[in-house]
Amino acid sequence: MKAGATLARLTSRELAGLKADYLNALSAERLAQAELEREENLWEQKITAEADLQSARAAFAAANAGREAAENRLHAIGIGHGTLDKLNEAADGSLAQAYVTAPLAGEVIQRSVSLGETVSAGGAPIFVIIDDSVVWADIAVYKEDLGKVSEGQTVTFQQEDGRVLAEGTISNVLPVINEASRTATARVIVDNAEHRLKPGQFVTARIDTGEGRSVVRVPSDAIVSVEDRMSVFVPTDDGFEPREVRTGESAGSYTEIISGLEADEAFVAEGAFTLKAQLEKDAFGDGHAH
Repeated sequence: MKAGATLARLTSRELAGLKADYLNALSAERLAQAELEREENLWEQKITAEADLQSARAAFAAANAGREAAENRLHAIGIGHGTLDKLNEAADGSLAQAYVTAPLAGEVIQRSVSLGETVSAGGAPIFVIIDDSVVWADIAVYKEDLGKVSEGQTVTFQQEDGRVLAEGTISNVLPVINEASRTATARVIVDNAEHRLKPGQFVTARIDTGEGRSVVRVPSDAIVSVEDRMSVFVPTDDGFEPREVRTGESAGSYTEIISGLEADEAFVAEGAFTLKAQLEKDAFGDGHAH
């Protein structure tokens, strides 16, 4: 949507009254101006009295002030000079109409009115528009990784399926740690001209730290102890099996995997405890049969 696009047409008796007041004031000003010009011409010819000239000047000044006051009342409700210039040419009945236009290019993300609904100047916004051609992306950075993240690093944003949505560079790293998630925030200003990123969308961010090592983190609930070995369940042709992993730092609800699981490998993120219980049940059953 372009700036200036029409979003809605409003009908208002109050607006019609303000416009009519302005047109009447404009007409009175023009009449007073014509009378003043006539008196000035007569004064130059020494045909009129000075008192008549002064009276015409006072009348014009009053009419001019009245027109400016009426104009300012229209400006106060958002009526611009372009609309005022066309009022004299407006069709009958159109004085009560006003158009809501987009103040900027962007996308309407919220409309709070319906056809025929009454709105007021002090009410809630009837449209919410955002310009998402450039967006801010906030990346949650774990406390232990703060030393690896800095301004200027390249960030790639991906969907869950790995499709690249956009790229950008870190503009600044906010050092404040969120008490709940135990993470800091790295902010990226992203050129979103193709509108692939949506406000409020959650995506995966990959930061090029230059270390060349991919850090694997999994939900902490995905890690279970199987025969006293920390393990995650991975899919096999026959179902799932536990695989021993070596764990690193934990932050929030995630734990770093140092070895045993590659970044692109599938694993069971939810339900690991259920699989462990089933595994132990099967093992107990096999032992009982002998």
